[in-house]
Amino acid sequence: MKLYTYFRSSAAYRVRIALNLKGIAYDSIPVHLLQDGGQQLLPAYRAVNPSALVPALDDDGAILTQSLAMLEYLEETRPGVPLLPADPLERARVRALALAIACDAHPLTNLRVLKYLKTTLGLSDEVKQEWYRHWMAEGLAAVEALLAQGDLAGTGLFCHGDSPTMADCCLVPQVFNALRFAIDLAPYPRVARIHAHCAGLPAFIAAHPSQQPDAE
Repeated sequence: MKLYTYFRSSAAYRVRIALNLKGIAYDSIPVHLLQDGGQQLLPAYRAVNPSALVPALDDDGAILTQSLAMLEYLEETRPGVPLLPADPLERARVRALALAIACDAHPLTNLRVLKYLKTTLGLSDEVKQEWYRHWMAEGLAAVEALLAQGDLAGTGLFCHGDSPTMADCCLVPQVFNALRFAIDLAPYPRVARIHAHCAGLPAFIAAHPSQQPDAE
């Protein structure tokens, strides 16, 4: 497999974690989101992913886009180390947690949105930071509440139970972003606890931005 990735991309980070958890070897192909005006916007990469987003996953010539679609694909084609529970209700809970991060919270704070706020709308760095902190806090609060609901019916060492799932693949990159911008995790004790547990595991360590070949 080949993963078109950027070391600080949350979406690519999710896929790196999943690949590592499943023990799948892959080659990293860095796509720098800031150099050359954004390498994701160049024709060569648009030919791979017309959305001009990372990651893209090449499995023997078949190109997949969208990180959660990749996680589902890996789950279906390499089920040996499951990232979804067997029970349908539990699977739905894990997917809901993953989607709350990947679809509700993350898109409002990703690079292209922040760039648009500053360069197109002309907002100051201070206002841009306030935007980021507001939506990050909203997202973390929602996930914390979902985890709290599951205290008696699902939440364990990880977002669901005592094995990592797709939800943890999404949670860890989101918390990395929060910490990078000095956001206090004290209001989100379950989020903080699960992140701390994951952070010490080999699959998560190897996927961390600082461990990537294109890390700055």
